[in-house]
Amino acid sequence: MTAKWLPPEQYIETVARATSAACLYFTDTRGRPVQLRARRATEIWQWPGGNMDPGETPWECAVRECLEETGIIFEGPRTLLGSQFIRPRGTSWPANHIVFIFDGGTLTDEQIDGIVLDPDEHTEMRVETVEEWEKAMTPVGFARLKGIDEARRTGKVAYFER
Repeated sequence: MTAKWLPPEQYIETVARATSAACLYFTDTRGRPVQLRARRATEIWQWPGGNMDPGETPWECAVRECLEETGIIFEGPRTLLGSQFIRPRGTSWPANHIVFIFDGGTLTDEQIDGIVLDPDEHTEMRVETVEEWEKAMTPVGFARLKGIDEARRTGKVAYFER
């Protein structure tokens, strides 16, 4: 069977739609994950990041969102730790959502103390061990945290579906 060629404006109607986001995963000098408490979100504990703007790459998004949400100007290497695919959630989010999770590296105590949260987005910043985070997070959110922490330690990129 020969495939029928469609003009781009018609072809785009036949493929899955998706929004995308990117974030940076940081730890302190003892290897403890640094997370921000979101004002409004499904998972209240999260990493600096957010939805991509039109024309923006995942990396550009992660760096921009980190600056906006923490005041940190990140200039480290572009290391992907993992990605997450989230199916549409009915009328609350009618498209697929794809998240890129980059390694933000290690923050010193001084850098952590210098974090300035955007009060419209986050109310608190906390540093805990992976085990301590389990008590504060949803099972899905904690599984992602644990997987990303392992990806950083092993160098093997993680992939999550929800």
